[in-house]
Amino acid sequence: MRPQDVIRRKRDGGELSREEIAFFVRGVVSDEWADYQSSALLMAIYLNGMSGAEQQSLTEEMLHSGEVLDFSELPQPVADKHSTGGVGDKTSLILAPLAAVCGVCVPMISGRGLGHTGGTLDKLEAIPGYRVNLSLAEFRTVLERVGFAMIGQTETIAPADKKLYALRDATETVEAIPLIVASIMSKKLAAGLDALVLDVKSGTGAFMHDETGAEELARALVATGNSFGVRTEALITDMNQPLGRAVGNAVEVSECIDLLRGEVDERARPVLDLSVELAARMVSLSGVEASLDVARGKVKRALESGAALDCFRRNVEAQGGDARVCDEPGRLRDLTLREVRVESERAGFVAAIDAAEIGRAVAVIGGGRARMSDSIDAGVGFLAEAKIGDEVKAGEALGLLLCRKTPDAEESAARIRSAYRIAEEQPRAPELIKEVITP
Repeated sequence: MRPQDVIRRKRDGGELSREEIAFFVRGVVSDEWADYQSSALLMAIYLNGMSGAEQQSLTEEMLHSGEVLDFSELPQPVADKHSTGGVGDKTSLILAPLAAVCGVCVPMISGRGLGHTGGTLDKLEAIPGYRVNLSLAEFRTVLERVGFAMIGQTETIAPADKKLYALRDATETVEAIPLIVASIMSKKLAAGLDALVLDVKSGTGAFMHDETGAEELARALVATGNSFGVRTEALITDMNQPLGRAVGNAVEVSECIDLLRGEVDERARPVLDLSVELAARMVSLSGVEASLDVARGKVKRALESGAALDCFRRNVEAQGGDARVCDEPGRLRDLTLREVRVESERAGFVAAIDAAEIGRAVAVIGGGRARMSDSIDAGVGFLAEAKIGDEVKAGEALGLLLCRKTPDAEESAARIRSAYRIAEEQPRAPELIKEVITP
């Protein structure tokens, strides 16, 4: 069998056999397939799609391209959450300690931000000293001691995905649903989960702009997870504006700690509400509680009692971070930053927000990356004052940009200003949770 034969079959609209898919994945990991050959097959898949059987085979081969973790010796069920990404999406930092306190073991293998979306690893590294590059032995130790641990993808977990993700990003083949499903599920299933809750975003700041595409992706992910014996369900949630108030790594961590401390800014309320719902579904789906309503009550008590904050503190300590931020979130703020008010040019109501443009505006000033090799400025960010449905006056602040004294700051402020559409009539605020997808 030659790579050319496999590429030709898919190029011409044929269905690949399990053996051909296995040959491709093995070749990616061993470098027997050249990058240009892998890219050609990815483009053929992007253009011609994959059958359910092909998608299943690709997921399984990518899953078994590396190590599959086993936490069966732990007394607690093992569950995780995955988000398709968005702007200001920071729920992992809240839901992981919430679920852990409620009796769920949470081994979270997270990613970095690229383009307009933020990454959990970048947020965590805004905490001085916090280590995300743990060995698997260290990962297991933190998990056993704390109840949750957060690391990046290792060389041994789904190595085929690590290579293919980079190629998909470089060749504009990211949006193919079979490739998305295989990428997400190969990493998550490698964590040895009993249950998985998916947060599939829909809107201007999401990977899937329209709800129809988000639903198609959510259903494919849920079906795949359950076919592998992992209890899986998905929420389709709104990303037509940044989630919460803060966009940017340090300010997002600070917002999460404030929420764990019970200090709730109403503009950040959606972050807390979504985190509680996702955590409750992890608790229920993993079997800790039989009823979702009972699970919600348990999660809320974990928050109100301060137990979740204490769990987060223990995780920060265990992963080498400065736990003083849990008592003084202000330590995360860089006081040398310039503050730029982004003002509304007219009076009216906030009718729409281009969330992706806000994410790109923060990236322009160093808060994001265009390539994985780019460095991140953890301190910069944006604090939204106005949300969809809010009334604003001319000259009133839409938000506050935290930036360095560079020419990029003015460009970033202008981009944010243009991302807000002001209208005469007040629109309805979007629903946070649009749909629940179950098997």
